[in-house]
Amino acid sequence: MLDLIAQRKAELGPAERRVADWVLEHPRRAARMRLAELATASGSSEPTVIRFCRRFGLRGFRDFAPRMTEALSRPAAYVHHDVLPDDAPVDAATKVVDASIQALLAIRSQVASMPVQDVVNALAAARQIVFAGLGASGHVAADASHKFFRLGLPCTALTDSPSILQYAAIAEPGDVLLVTSHSGRWSELARATATAGERGACTVALTEPGTPLAGAARFLLPCHATEDTNVYTPMSSRLAQLALLDALQVALALALGDAAVDRLRRSKDALKSL
Repeated sequence: MLDLIAQRKAELGPAERRVADWVLEHPRRAARMRLAELATASGSSEPTVIRFCRRFGLRGFRDFAPRMTEALSRPAAYVHHDVLPDDAPVDAATKVVDASIQALLAIRSQVASMPVQDVVNALAAARQIVFAGLGASGHVAADASHKFFRLGLPCTALTDSPSILQYAAIAEPGDVLLVTSHSGRWSELARATATAGERGACTVALTEPGTPLAGAARFLLPCHATEDTNVYTPMSSRLAQLALLDALQVALALALGDAAVDRLRRSKDALKSL
């Protein structure tokens, strides 16, 4: 919750930004306050505080304290440290694992404010689901397609720019285009997402908030990048993307009910003879 407030503070109006600033400066006090107390302390009004809460996917102020408590309870030991050239192999390995843990904790803290239900509803009604990504995110897209097709929905993965752009040009209402990107700054991904949306497809971006891709999509599943990819390909962020897509697949299976369970069972049974 605190990470999300810090990331999106610039998007808020002046009154809501005062609430954000006060919460970020006094998180433990904010978690224990009543609505009127937080409004007074932050120099705002009670309706402003309620709007602030809803900006982050909460139903109202009643959900604020539990989310803050959850954010404050995240282990402080899992802090990402960049791997240094003189690190011993065991230290480098430990840092990579710690970064992965931190990425998963960050995703966990944001799930409640994500439009998961809206995305699941769109996937359940989809004519087809297209997963798209480039580079390391292309492997994430391929993995998602490999899992989601077992639910009996037409799925495909597009992992090169020409295919993604061509698909966007012929997308139709009822399609769902889910784009994964570590940086969110590939211009062709943002362009394809915007084009598919204009043609009536439901577009979902799993990427860094505030980026061109995030702005082009109808629904954003924020995946905040915390790693330096100047040398290494995305690692911890890729794990966060995979975990979030796994969660979506399970949520979609539950939404589809017995038919999805039967298809999952049949897909497993088909491999018993191998």
